[in-house]
Amino acid sequence: MNRISGIIPIHVKTLLKRLGIAVLMLYITRLIFLAFNSGAFQNLSFIDFFTALWFDMITVGLFFLPYYILFLIPLKLHQNRAHRIFFKVFFHLTNSLLIALNLLDVEYFKYTSKRSTYDLFSMVSTGNDVNQLLGSFIKDFWFLLLFLIVLIAISEFLYRKTDRPLKSQLKDAKPSYKSLIVSFFIFAPSLFIIGRGGFSLIPTGIIQASMYSNPENTAFILTTPFTIIKTIDQKGLEVKEFYASEMELNQLFDPKKSSIPQNILPDSTNVMVIMLESFGTEFIGFYQNGKGYTPFLDSLMNESLSFNYAFANGKKSIEAVPAVVASLPTLMDNPYISSPYGNNDINSLPSILKGFGYESAFFHGATNGSMSFDGFAAICKYDHYFGRTEYNNEKHSDMTWGILDEYFNPWTAKKASELKEPFFGTLFTLSSHHPYFIPEHMRNKVKEGPQKICASINYGDIALRKFFEEARKQPWYDNTLFVILADHTPATETRLYNMRSHMYRIPIMFYHPNGAIESKRSNRIFQQLDILPTILDLLNIETNYYAYGNSYYQEPNGEAITYIEGTYYYFKDTYMTTFTDEKARFLYDFTSQNTSQNDSISFYPKKVEQNEKRLKAIIQHYNGDLITNQTRVYEK
Repeated sequence: MNRISGIIPIHVKTLLKRLGIAVLMLYITRLIFLAFNSGAFQNLSFIDFFTALWFDMITVGLFFLPYYILFLIPLKLHQNRAHRIFFKVFFHLTNSLLIALNLLDVEYFKYTSKRSTYDLFSMVSTGNDVNQLLGSFIKDFWFLLLFLIVLIAISEFLYRKTDRPLKSQLKDAKPSYKSLIVSFFIFAPSLFIIGRGGFSLIPTGIIQASMYSNPENTAFILTTPFTIIKTIDQKGLEVKEFYASEMELNQLFDPKKSSIPQNILPDSTNVMVIMLESFGTEFIGFYQNGKGYTPFLDSLMNESLSFNYAFANGKKSIEAVPAVVASLPTLMDNPYISSPYGNNDINSLPSILKGFGYESAFFHGATNGSMSFDGFAAICKYDHYFGRTEYNNEKHSDMTWGILDEYFNPWTAKKASELKEPFFGTLFTLSSHHPYFIPEHMRNKVKEGPQKICASINYGDIALRKFFEEARKQPWYDNTLFVILADHTPATETRLYNMRSHMYRIPIMFYHPNGAIESKRSNRIFQQLDILPTILDLLNIETNYYAYGNSYYQEPNGEAITYIEGTYYYFKDTYMTTFTDEKARFLYDFTSQNTSQNDSISFYPKKVEQNEKRLKAIIQHYNGDLITNQTRVYEK
């Protein structure tokens, strides 16, 4: 150990000691945070404390990046008085900021149950009561200022201990330029890698904390400076106050709902949700008079409850999973999972069903970590995640996204037999995704079309057939509800499906092998958000939950909502209302196949007014509840 220490130049040792002081201060503030919020962290493990230390190191690596880059520049200036004063001030400004931000959540966590993100600053800055809030904060939480002062003083005491050896030893042995240059190119990149969180392609983010521990403990593992800097370039939501009365707001829309058992299926029925990558309505023969690329899916839809007007709630895979599994749409520019609110405490099908004896698993053949699905699965309390790593056979890979569907799908069916019944499974396919790779042995077997994706959709349909061929051999098959849908629509070359009224149209179907689910092609509007409420009713689960969708069995008419580029699109009856800058702008008949749509907003003022009120209530709840982390219902 002494030999290694002797190799490291004195100025590098000094730097590492100073960064160690910052890490120590973060860890002390973490322990203060835990002491004041111990009731929220009942199941911390020994490993959680080490993981927390790793996030402290990442935080310091991020915030002190300019400090250590400048400090390691190969110049013989470390004895210079101006140099020492500059870096002392630089250190304390950065270190004090980290301490202050981490102390911020000692009390604020009680109100939000999550680490603060950058949107906190925009929320606090709105209105005219900032000065009042600041005065109240100082009065009520004066002890946090005392902690801040004490920790800054301790930091200064420890800093002086690092400064004296540097000053005295450099008098006797000045490092050579070669030593300085080598130190720069070794230690600067090493500290940068720590700030990234390792060598992974994507730097460590907020959602990764849920992969290292139980989702309930992520606020302990994370640091507030880390969550703020990771969301600083993400535009946060704004609190909306369209309705001052909570009663009026909830009469127009209330996300807190209750299931109503339908007694259609037996208790303890298994559920397998299959999300098909990019299977837009445009390519489904069931919707195109048989002229499509999905003969197997068509055959299942003929035996299922399906919908003529089914909608995705987003245009990205990363937006589909929260919509389906947690009935949470992405009504903002950032996908929910990667947004500042992606670590919120939420209801989900796995978390709800866990209380009724269900084991759960998420299957996705892509590289683990893709779109942070594994992290979000942990937040949703899935018991297992099976991806490319768990499949463990690169011979079946497409060399781009992951394991080809024709192999991963039947493997999923077999793997599901290892789950304890009843179970809730989610399979997310990937092959029908750009670059639309078809393995060589299948290229003469797939049906091609005018767009490159057509053959890929057909390949995905063949892979779906392989899933069911294997599933029918499994003991759980006859007691399983299958929910099959697309995650979103793909890019298209046709005018009709590029229009906002059609660009979200996907297949959604409910199928049960014994025919218990009515075979019906419904004209009710149905969206991905409706899947969670409908499944709970079908499973005869009695519970309260938080959702932006409605059960098929409770809401006869239905609705759908999407958002893109600052505009909300609200589907109700046969019309799509566009809503921008807090006002309804257009009204179109979304059932029309005409690519030249006529705006009907002036002909139906009452309908527009009703839609606008409903939409405003949804937006007010969505923005406010996400910001304050009120996105679940707690059972008493």
